[in-house]
Amino acid sequence: MIIDIITLFPEMCERVLSESIIGRARKNGKVEIACTQLRDYAFDKHRRVDDTPYGGGMGMVMMCEPIALCFEDICKKRGSRPHFIYMSPKGKTLTQETVKQLSAYDNICILCGHYEGVDQRVLDEYIDEEISIGDYVLTGGELPALILADSISRMLDGVLSDSECFEEESHYNGLLEYPQYTKPQEWHGVGVPEVLVSGHHENVKKWRRAQSLMLTKKLRPDLYNKTELTKEDKKILSSNLCKEETEQD
Repeated sequence: MIIDIITLFPEMCERVLSESIIGRARKNGKVEIACTQLRDYAFDKHRRVDDTPYGGGMGMVMMCEPIALCFEDICKKRGSRPHFIYMSPKGKTLTQETVKQLSAYDNICILCGHYEGVDQRVLDEYIDEEISIGDYVLTGGELPALILADSISRMLDGVLSDSECFEEESHYNGLLEYPQYTKPQEWHGVGVPEVLVSGHHENVKKWRRAQSLMLTKKLRPDLYNKTELTKEDKKILSSNLCKEETEQD
C-alpha cells in the first residue's frame, strides 16, 4: 500500500513515521509512505499557500491551486488517482471499521489542513471523504494524519507479526480488549487471575471474551448495545467467570 501525505511539515511527519513498527515496515517494503511539501507548489517567492478569507474574519485559508497541483502531481507519479482524504474536525469520526475499509485501498492521499481550513472549492472537487479523530480542534492536520497512517499501516499484511496482534485489540470486533497481565504473578499483594495460569486454553479464551463483554458494557455501553450476543456469549456472561469478577469489584 502507498500512503501520500500532503503537508506543510513533512519533516515532522517523517520523524514519527520512521520510528518503531511503522518505521520498520517502511524499511521492509510492507508500506510506502511519502510526505510531500505543499509549499513546493506555491506560486510566489515566499512559497505562500494561504490567503485572507472572503467575507472577512480572523485567520487565513489554504488556497485551491497549490493543493490541486500537488495532488495532480501525486496522481501522475502513482499512475492512478489515490483515494483522497482531508483531515477535518467536520469529518466523520475515525473508527476501527473505517480503518479496516481504508486498508483495502492500494493508495490513499491525506491532506493536512492549517489555519482556518481549506478553500471549499478544492474540497468539493477533489476530496473523497473528510475524517476527524475527535470532537476537538488542533493547530494542524499533521497529528490526525499520522494517527490515520499508523492505524491503517498496522492492518497491512506483514506489518505486525500476526493478524492476532490486532484482531483481539479494543474496537477491532466492536468490543474493548480484555485486561492483560505479565510477570510477576503477584504484585503489591494482587495476583494474576487463576484462569490465566491454569494452562487451560479454552477457559482462558472464555475468560477473555467475558472480560471484553463486561468491560465494554461498563465503560462503553454505546458499543455494547450494538453488539449482537451469541448463545455462547450469553452463556459466558452467566457463568462463574463473570460472577467472580463482579464479586471482586
